[in-house]
This record gives sequence, structure tokens and C-alpha cells, in this order.
Amino acid sequence: MGHKLLDVIPVLDVARGTAVRAVRGEREAYEPIVTPLADGADPVAVAKGLHDIYPFRRLYVADLDGISGKGRNVHLVPSLSQALPHTEIWIDAGTASRGAARALLAAPVTTLVIGSESLETVKTMKDVMAEAPLRTVLSLDFLGDEFMGPDALLDDAGLWPPRVVVMTLARVGSGEGPDLDRITDCVARAGARKVYAAGGIRDAADLKAVRAAGAAGVLVATALHSGKISAGELRKLAGR
Repeated sequence: MGHKLLDVIPVLDVARGTAVRAVRGEREAYEPIVTPLADGADPVAVAKGLHDIYPFRRLYVADLDGISGKGRNVHLVPSLSQALPHTEIWIDAGTASRGAARALLAAPVTTLVIGSESLETVKTMKDVMAEAPLRTVLSLDFLGDEFMGPDALLDDAGLWPPRVVVMTLARVGSGEGPDLDRITDCVARAGARKVYAAGGIRDAADLKAVRAAGAAGVLVATALHSGKISAGELRKLAGR
């Protein structure tokens, strides 16, 4: 029996209009990205460079200014969707109100990512999700062992939408490997929901490990820029 395919989604972190390299969730220390995939750190150029490796169906964008409450990079989605017209854009911009969700969802290519770290209450999440439940993904954000967000959201999988990201921020860009125990636990509780792993992916072996843990997909950045995951391995695992 063949292995199920894995939805591999490249990640673009953007701060002050520039693509940055995310390391362990320490956002104040993020530097503009230096990558062989693009000349400079323009987000569109970096996104195109990622797409040149492999025709990814989706791109995950973290608008770090929006997440940290410094104002959204409003031109980001329009410019990315113009450059990559057939790519679905998952965007986390720290959205914590229905009005903000509506603004982001106005672009038909966008899927809204709600980060648990941006939520005060479960009610906030329900309000934001009500705008477009099938175009909304919940990111369960962890820093170390601590869940960032309302505890009820982590404890009650019945509150989760059909797609959930398990985001282990301390492992992002760390080269430490994914948090397989946490992924396995969330998969066990998710029922029919799809779970996406994020943080710490080093190579194709890690992709296989998260797939074996039951993840439907995975978010990757550093291993694509470093060439640790090749186009051939992506074709085998993601099937395009």
C-alpha cells in the first residue's frame, strides 16, 4: 500500500515589508533572509524562488507586523497573488476580529490563519471563524511547553476547525526536529480534522516522520532555503 501524500507548504515570514529568517519565535531578533533562492529579501522574489523549487499549491505567510500589533503589510497578499496566481495563500496577520478577517478574506486566494496567541477568548475565535469557516485554519501556538492562547481551545478539540496547525515556535529555524509527541497527541484528538505540523523540520526524513505521526501536511522554511529538501523528495512525498 502506498503512503498517503503530504501537503508541504513553504513559509514566508515578513516584517517591515521584508522577508525575514524566523528563529525560535524570537521575533525582535529576526534578520532579513539571505537565501540562494532570491536576490535580496523582497517577499515576492523569495516566494517565486520557493515556487521555482517545486509547484507548491499553497504558501503560508506570517505577517509579523500584524501579529505583533504593529499594523498589517496590506500590499503583501495582492502582490504575492499577482506573482503566483495559482497559489492559495494562508495568512496569519494576528487577526482577532471579524472585520479584520473580512478584509483579509476579500482576496479570493486567501485562507485565514488564526493564531491562538492572538486570541483572548474562545468567543473571539468563534467570531472570527464565522466570517468564512471553510477558509479558516486554527494555529495552536506553543512556546516551549506553554500553550499560547485560551486553555479551553487546546483542551476541547470540538472547537477546532477542519484544519489545524500545530506550531512549535521554539523549534522554528532551530534544526531540532519536529515535536512528534505533540503532533501525535493533536492528531489523536483531531478526529477527521487535518493536522499540519510546523517548526523544526530539517530534511525529508522529518517529513516522513510527521506523516507517520498522522499529519496531513507540514510547514517548512529553513530546509527549503538550505537545499536540505530537494525537488525530487518533494515530488515523492507531495506527489506533483
